[in-house]
Amino acid sequence: MAKLSPMTDADRARVAAAVSTAEGNTSGEIVTILAARSDDYADVALAWSALVALAALLALAWAPDVYLALVDRLTGTWARHWTPGGIIGLAALVAALKFGATWAILLWRPLRLAFVPGPIRHARVHARALAAFRVGAERRTTGRTGILIYLSLAEHRAEILADQAIASKVSADLWGEALAAMLARLKDGQMADGLIAAIERVGAVLAQHLPRAEDDRNELPDRLIEV
Repeated sequence: MAKLSPMTDADRARVAAAVSTAEGNTSGEIVTILAARSDDYADVALAWSALVALAALLALAWAPDVYLALVDRLTGTWARHWTPGGIIGLAALVAALKFGATWAILLWRPLRLAFVPGPIRHARVHARALAAFRVGAERRTTGRTGILIYLSLAEHRAEILADQAIASKVSADLWGEALAAMLARLKDGQMADGLIAAIERVGAVLAQHLPRAEDDRNELPDRLIEV
């Protein structure tokens, strides 16, 4: 994927205009959210640190003579007599050092994200999108016609969630085309164009299944929300 160009005020205005245009033909209300990332993944970094520490302990248990001899060489000690307490203390020290070093390395967010398994990233993005949907779109309109387009940059993932009145008429599979249109633009580094492409596809689907009513009014903000 090409490096995404940062959003400018002109890009934000274009996205808001695209939402306004799409809503002109439907009673649906489109909300767009752009997130830098959907989670901190501190628990994943903690799990990796614990796993590395455990691996070090297992290695020490599997080949204790190798590690004890290495410590003796590093400390300049000849044929030290290792007591059980000394061995336990060494094991605790090794585990603590491995844990701390791994945690420190994973403080660099790009590396931490690289070590997050795909299913976990997908689940966290979906959970964050669902939370944003419940706050910003679900049941926020008179006819429950809100729909959320959510893009999480760090994870390179997007979600489209629809309120009851839309979900009851439109198959979730149809949103796949909107996501594909967005992804095609994002691969070229065009963030604003990607969002606009998704908005246009979503707007076309909404206009077909939920045409604009005469008394319809704009109930949700058209501007791009950045979190």
